[in-house]
Amino acid sequence: MATLITPKDSSAIEDADTIKRACKGLGTDERALISVLAHRNEAQRKLLRQAYLDLYHQDLIQQLKCEISGKFERGLCYWTMDPAERDAAYAKEALEKAAPNCYKVIIEIGCTRTSEELLAIKRSYQFLYKHSLEEDVASHTFGDIRRLLVAIISTYRYEGHVLDESVANSEANVIHQVIEKKCFRDDEVIRIISTRSKKQLCLTFNAFKNIYGSTITKGLVGSPSDDEYLDAVRTAIRCIKYPQRYFAKVLRNAKNEFGIDDDAVSRVIITRAEKDLKEIKDLYFNRNNANLEDLVARNISADGDYKNFLLALLGASF
Repeated sequence: MATLITPKDSSAIEDADTIKRACKGLGTDERALISVLAHRNEAQRKLLRQAYLDLYHQDLIQQLKCEISGKFERGLCYWTMDPAERDAAYAKEALEKAAPNCYKVIIEIGCTRTSEELLAIKRSYQFLYKHSLEEDVASHTFGDIRRLLVAIISTYRYEGHVLDESVANSEANVIHQVIEKKCFRDDEVIRIISTRSKKQLCLTFNAFKNIYGSTITKGLVGSPSDDEYLDAVRTAIRCIKYPQRYFAKVLRNAKNEFGIDDDAVSRVIITRAEKDLKEIKDLYFNRNNANLEDLVARNISADGDYKNFLLALLGASF
């Protein structure tokens, strides 16, 4: 379930006028921006963005960039984007950072979006950046991680309900042999994870556990030289098997001894608020005995408007 709270009826023209008035004068009424944008769903935001362009001949996102700054500007602009455009921007940002674990954002996008959503993301990416997503992923990654990521984002998975139990048992055996021989870089692992439907893969994961008494992710542990690649494979499996639990873990790991990775927190909240953030919140609470709202309220303190925006998407008042 979503956490986003929206009015039953809203007027795109009235919303555009409210935002325009919030941006007039010497200061910006950030609270007014939050009150509108953080309470509009994808369809409403799309109409609002078009109305703003028609009325004031300016793109709403460009207007926001002129009025606000910092993490609040980044978060509000990402939220206002079309979801495919937003995911393309997240992918581009991750690739340009070239930081450890940046591949996880690509895996999230490739393994938690539907085939149609992924196709739309790749189209948006190509339109925005004049390269294909596959091209940029290949040029920013290396070795086996490159093979895995390019395969994941190049696929168009079957989304239907027809499953094959014999294939599940057979491919569970293939993966078991790979684990037994510690030949983790075998092409078959990438083929199975990147091409099979998610429902078929879940059947395979369950078959593996039933036959061998353990999960696949527990078996995917090798030498230090395999760590990064195997972490990428485990991430893909977790995203496919139970994305809500995966995102709850992202939120849990965002808080560490060095502070908080608020980019990870905002990415999960912004991309899941209209989908399944309620379930993610519940899983987070069950694992940590703490509310996600508390994580945001206590740790996102550098920018009060940014914090209030995220809390609004969580369905909390501020």
